[in-house]
Amino acid sequence: MHESKPMNTSSLVQRVWNFCHTLRDDGVGYGDYLEQLTYLLFLKLAHEYAQKPYNRDTHIPKGYDWASLTPKVGEPLEAHYLATLHKLGQEPGMLGAIFFKAQNKIQDPAKLSRLVQLIDAESWISLGADTKGDLYEGLLQKNAEDTKSGAGQYFTPRTLIDAIVNCVRPEPMKTIADPACGTGGFFLGAYNWLTRPGTGRSRPEKEFLRDKTFHGNEIVPNTRRMCLMNLFLHNIGELNGAPLVERSDALIAESKIKVDYVLANPPFGKKSSMTFTNEEGEEDKDALTYERQDFWETTSNKQLNFLQHIVSMLKVDGKAAVVLPDNVLFEGGAGEKIRRKLLDTCDVHTILRLPTGIFYAQGVKANVVFFDNAPKDGQVHTKGIWFYDLRTNKHFTLKTRTLKLDDLQDFITCYHPENRHLRRATERFKFYSYDELITRDKASLDIFWLKDESLDNLDTLPPPDVLQQEIIEHLEAALGAFRDVAASLNRSSTSATRG
Repeated sequence: MHESKPMNTSSLVQRVWNFCHTLRDDGVGYGDYLEQLTYLLFLKLAHEYAQKPYNRDTHIPKGYDWASLTPKVGEPLEAHYLATLHKLGQEPGMLGAIFFKAQNKIQDPAKLSRLVQLIDAESWISLGADTKGDLYEGLLQKNAEDTKSGAGQYFTPRTLIDAIVNCVRPEPMKTIADPACGTGGFFLGAYNWLTRPGTGRSRPEKEFLRDKTFHGNEIVPNTRRMCLMNLFLHNIGELNGAPLVERSDALIAESKIKVDYVLANPPFGKKSSMTFTNEEGEEDKDALTYERQDFWETTSNKQLNFLQHIVSMLKVDGKAAVVLPDNVLFEGGAGEKIRRKLLDTCDVHTILRLPTGIFYAQGVKANVVFFDNAPKDGQVHTKGIWFYDLRTNKHFTLKTRTLKLDDLQDFITCYHPENRHLRRATERFKFYSYDELITRDKASLDIFWLKDESLDNLDTLPPPDVLQQEIIEHLEAALGAFRDVAASLNRSSTSATRG
């Protein structure tokens, strides 16, 4: 909580949190609570915008608006709320996107009445985008921490996003895409950069930022609605405008638009797959490959597909920063071919080796790969890559030793955003030329040079809670790899039996 905020705002945030805890006692998780809050907050904000001095036409059908909910209590409220969700889910534009397949997860009508009263008691427009956004972002983070929900895979640590945006420094009147945008973290990071104090944006720049800057895809309906609400609460998007985030698999077809920037953290998990029910009634997963003419290689590796898709989305001078797991840096076969193509056709200039223990999805070893697109002129465009090692001898956890922006400040300084051609090597920051990289086995970019102190000296071992977390993450990663192998063996034996 920021101390500079007015007392009524702080108490409102606290009340929203407290009510969330009340509902959790009834078995309503953060995700379900956040979903209901999204629906009701949107309706209340639309109601406020329809009043003076705004007088906006919100396109919400009469009889299914906020004013139709507030007089009702108990079971009549529950029945009308269900009818409202169903009706609004069939509407076009942002309205239909937020209420797509909406359900009521609050089974106690009295608790629903209390939530409606809580939201109705406040003037939400007057709170300002920062306050509303802080409240919603806080709930999103809590939802990500709720490991049972699996929502963590859609949440990128905001400190990491801020560091990436600080390096890329997007410019106004340019387009920014995220083909797997989760709850919209990269969009908000870029928005905060573009509206930072002292920028003084013109009216056309503000309108472009609100309506035309951001383009996203999110395949999970609930995550998409949370993303749209998150953007809306930060004054991005319009009540009656087209949704800025498509509910579709970005990998299926080539992007309809070319953008200036792609900032993304594609979903974790190596294989693209579709889940279906087999003849025995058991759930099975079938590896999914995307036959795309614009892809360099056909593969079922999800991250390699996202990497190829992101390259295809960029304008000729477009820039990208993408969080990718280690396997993208060293995998053979299609992985090697895609890496070589990437180095030749784009200017891959920086790789940040991330520490473990910073993502809500466990067992992840990841990197941020920064690259610029380049003309398709047959030239080799990568001159060399600067690697920053933030992993060796670094220990973080989600609870006791969280990653902070200060931990990334040295990387931002080394990146030298003002002019990346004036960089200097440090202990953790090292340059490898294109010739050095391309002659490595499989053109592997999985590079470390610092000595791991914990291997020599037991005194330098991390604290027990950090060590325990690292062991858990290694086991999670190993289990994930075993599951992949088991799934592919099952598919092979099934295919052989059918044959």
